[in-house]
Amino acid sequence: MSKVAIATEKAPAAIGPYSQGVRVGNLIFTAGQVGFDPATQQVVEGGVSEQTARAFENLKAILEAGGSSLARVAKATVFLKNMNDFAAMNAVYGSYFEQAGGALPARSTVEVARLPKDVLVEIEFIAEV
Repeated sequence: MSKVAIATEKAPAAIGPYSQGVRVGNLIFTAGQVGFDPATQQVVEGGVSEQTARAFENLKAILEAGGSSLARVAKATVFLKNMNDFAAMNAVYGSYFEQAGGALPARSTVEVARLPKDVLVEIEFIAEV
């Protein structure tokens, strides 16, 4: 099975030795996405809701560049700096998948000590093409 890197200018450039996404067979694995604006490579202003929305826009761009969509996400992993932000993150998360339609993905959500650039949330997906 071949492994193909996915790259798009509609999501932030990788800030390390990794790909924005990788397609293996009929699956796409995204790198974790945070609330970085791809135009500025800076964290968007606001709190966890704004950062979650920006992470979703970045993830959508990567999925689309790889030939998939939010409707085809099978698994999501969410990393929160503070579990007290769960309700706000979950409201934004739910709205994106409601718009996408289809079965909701399986999900794990964990609280972590620290995230890159001290962001509040990071999200990664596994999706079918």
